[in-house]
Amino acid sequence: MLRASDLLMIPFSLMWGGFALFWEYSVFNSAAPLLFRLWGIPFVLVGLYMVAGRFAVEAWQRAYTEYAVTDERIIIRSGIFKRRMKSLNLRAMGEFSLTENRNGEGTIAFGVSAAGNMFSGLASWPGVEELPRFDTIAEARKVYEIIRSAHSAAHHTRPFGQRLG
Repeated sequence: MLRASDLLMIPFSLMWGGFALFWEYSVFNSAAPLLFRLWGIPFVLVGLYMVAGRFAVEAWQRAYTEYAVTDERIIIRSGIFKRRMKSLNLRAMGEFSLTENRNGEGTIAFGVSAAGNMFSGLASWPGVEELPRFDTIAEARKVYEIIRSAHSAAHHTRPFGQRLG
């Protein structure tokens, strides 16, 4: 899946990976010391991750992510090796937005990225926390309306324990 941040990441990753491969090729075809030959291997591996691996890791992460909406919370359960649970209280939740494709698939983001939506995907390295979101879900507008209704209802009900009059 391509994101707006890939406008920067794809050219950068191709330059990084290309230079790392050029370095390794040049070093292995010269009489360079063993240290020089080993030095470039981590850079080649990072380049391979940036060019192709990050897409596979993101798809794998999405396959192991579950979303839920209750009358009080938004719940996101994710993680490949270590399961994480993110719970957002509807009463305390601020802004949320919908980005939708023509086929009805879309993403619902909760909160506002400091870097702006275009560059929010730059933090897609493993272990880096992004804004909570329902990512590439079917019938995104329908889910967005469910969340909007639950959010509105949460703001119009009494908190538990509050006295009337």
